[in-house]
Amino acid sequence: MAVTERDPYSGHMTTGHEWNGIKELNRPVPRMYWWFLSATVLFAVVWWVLMPAWPLGVTYTRGLLDVDQRTTVAQRLAEGAARRAEWVNRIEAADFAEVQADEDLMRIVRQSGQTLFRDNCSVCHGIDARGGPGYPNLVAGAWLWGGDPQTIAETLRVGINADHPETRFSEMAAFGRDQMLDRQAIQDVVAYVRSLSDPSVAEGGNADAVAAGAEVFAENCAACHGDDGHGSTELGAPNLADGFWIYGGDRQSIYRTVYRGRRGHMPAWEDRLTPVQRKMLALYVIDLGQRGE
Repeated sequence: MAVTERDPYSGHMTTGHEWNGIKELNRPVPRMYWWFLSATVLFAVVWWVLMPAWPLGVTYTRGLLDVDQRTTVAQRLAEGAARRAEWVNRIEAADFAEVQADEDLMRIVRQSGQTLFRDNCSVCHGIDARGGPGYPNLVAGAWLWGGDPQTIAETLRVGINADHPETRFSEMAAFGRDQMLDRQAIQDVVAYVRSLSDPSVAEGGNADAVAAGAEVFAENCAACHGDDGHGSTELGAPNLADGFWIYGGDRQSIYRTVYRGRRGHMPAWEDRLTPVQRKMLALYVIDLGQRGE
């Protein structure tokens, strides 16, 4: 049995335990800890009385305050939906120009439109809407079907080469694969097309190829892209003179496009996005271009 003694330095009794010459003092628990423990017990009792706490089979003690987190969440969701409905109705009732002129509504368009774009469009057009190989740059102002908000919203609704009964159709023939043009003719028309956006291509040894390509272009391409190569928004034919390219503007990329043809695809969003959401997306991408983002 351990023998206790009084420590001569602190005046406290020891427990009789000793480790390597160090004796353990038998000191009382500090009063501060008792106060803390008492406070936590008191808090727990008060919480049990006021708030839902104890399970009772299929139910639980509801507490005197009758707090229900499900009800609270549902109430907050309802309040949020009411606030959202207010500005949704305003955007729905206003035309595009009125929304663009209302800075408060455009602030909402930028916030909600960004979420809509990133959730639905960024996988193809990029998070910054600048596109990539095969996907148009939406901030460059080079629109296939027109860049006014009504036209963009309609394109969103019906898609391009989609399964919607009113979809926009656009396809470029495979002039090489289907043997409509031989290799030399394709090389010539590629040189001419490059010269539309870069006149320096027609200088030097390429002048003859560009001249020959102009004839090939007039016979095979002008029907869609126009005599001057500026495209057609009625047909969804790109402007070949603005320097913006969907599939690449270098010689090899243009050659591949002429040889194999192109048939882009954009899904129709009518069944997934509401008219207001499509309206906000159209305004959002236009705003991106206007702000240069």
